[in-house]
Amino acid sequence: MNSALPKQFMLLLGRPVLMHTIIQFHNADPEFNIILVLPLSHQQTWKDLVSEHEFHIPHLVVTGGETRFHSVKNGLDTLTASDDSIVAVHDGVRPMLSTELILQCFSVAQASGSAVPVIPLTDSIRQVNHAGNTALSRENLKLVQTPQCFRTADIKTAFSTAYSPGFTDCASVLEASGFVISLTEGEQDNFKITTQKDLWLAEHLMSMRSSYK
Repeated sequence: MNSALPKQFMLLLGRPVLMHTIIQFHNADPEFNIILVLPLSHQQTWKDLVSEHEFHIPHLVVTGGETRFHSVKNGLDTLTASDDSIVAVHDGVRPMLSTELILQCFSVAQASGSAVPVIPLTDSIRQVNHAGNTALSRENLKLVQTPQCFRTADIKTAFSTAYSPGFTDCASVLEASGFVISLTEGEQDNFKITTQKDLWLAEHLMSMRSSYK
């Protein structure tokens, strides 16, 4: 982003990106228990933004860890929900997801124990190795998104294992512990904001959505 300000705090149509993300979950179900995992060094900034923007959606702030795995684990350690409840883990910089996708992921997870939203690849892909490169079929490959939803008992069990560098998301942690991962259809607009171009696109799409309401 070429900015000292963390991307989740950058303004998107006048509000920090992270607030838009939280609002979507609150709109999907006002009874959701929202846990926000942030590095300790970011928490005062967030507190100041909450005050400045008069942000009143209830949420618990938890200190993050060394990796994504450890941050999720810290969030899970605060849960007192029943074992058959559903936990959703979402990237704070994916504010463009719809409330329909959130509810869809919860519904699939309630029926099958897990729900990971995915979208198809649209570009050709090649695998590169020491011998050169080879074209791969994209037919059986998917791009993975969040929110990733799991039964509370299952995700707590999976995250009680030792950390591995191969854990790139929650689904990979659950899979390593022997749990079956169920996929559900994601959304093209549910992209992660990582560049200035992404922020501009999110503003454009959000403005268009507002004009249709």
